[in-house]
Amino acid sequence: MPAITSANLAQAIVKLVAADALPALMGNLVMGNLVNRDYEPVLAQAGDTINVPVPPTMVANNISEGGSVVTQAPNAGNAQIVLSTHTEATFQIPDVTKVIAVPDLLRLYMQPAVVALAERIESDLLAAYSSFTANTPVGTAGSALTEASIDAAETALFNAKVPAAESKYLVCSSDAYSQLRQNPRFSEYRTAGEAGLRALVDGSIGKLKDFYVFRSQFVPKTGSAPVTTNNLAFSRNALGLVVRKLSTPLPGTGAIAEYSELGNFGMRVVMSYQPNTLSQQFTVDVLYGIGVLRNNHGVQVRS
Repeated sequence: MPAITSANLAQAIVKLVAADALPALMGNLVMGNLVNRDYEPVLAQAGDTINVPVPPTMVANNISEGGSVVTQAPNAGNAQIVLSTHTEATFQIPDVTKVIAVPDLLRLYMQPAVVALAERIESDLLAAYSSFTANTPVGTAGSALTEASIDAAETALFNAKVPAAESKYLVCSSDAYSQLRQNPRFSEYRTAGEAGLRALVDGSIGKLKDFYVFRSQFVPKTGSAPVTTNNLAFSRNALGLVVRKLSTPLPGTGAIAEYSELGNFGMRVVMSYQPNTLSQQFTVDVLYGIGVLRNNHGVQVRS
């Protein structure tokens, strides 16, 4: 059994913090858990461009008896996503040994930092609504979100040949979600069945018009009189979230780093000593980029 030293104890502390960080982050993501996540444990830096392959389009040809096949030369498309965002949340712990002895204290410090990262990622993903220009926006600015608008969004995605087996999502604001819950048919079991009971009793819409419906506090609102709420209907492959590893600090600089990786997502946790405050400083950071993969697989839903 190796001897306990200050070096391996410090490394163990960072590992403990890293292990607690990513599950908490994933639990606070909505959009981040729905879009196509591209993660590789390779080192990168802000400004790097990542090529995400997009399957090519091919056509079917009739072949007559004794005829020849038509050879196609499909070009795999590439969605270029720039790692443009390096976001961090930093906090200090005066007595780190006490935190290790009482794990609940670690979560008390860690959770606000992780939530801050999740909120930034959610905001950036939802801000991509304006990039979906292939389909005409549905709904009316400043008006309640209606069943008819959601029907139109689903029809647009069907016409865009989103595979039937591929899940479709609608992420909307709290107000729009509330408007949908007040659909008169949800109040009657005979018209909405179990879904109506869930909406009425649990407050959960669940699935509507083939969309899994979620709400987020970070759906962007634009304009004035009337204010436009920019809800988003999309399939998983409409939007890409690319995450890459950040390098560890140089040896001997007084900082220790560990990586936390889970479900196509990764972040770095760095611990360093701050002599001015006599505290251990922890920085949780992530490097990512966001981009449209399939423009016609997303629809703006205005309310």
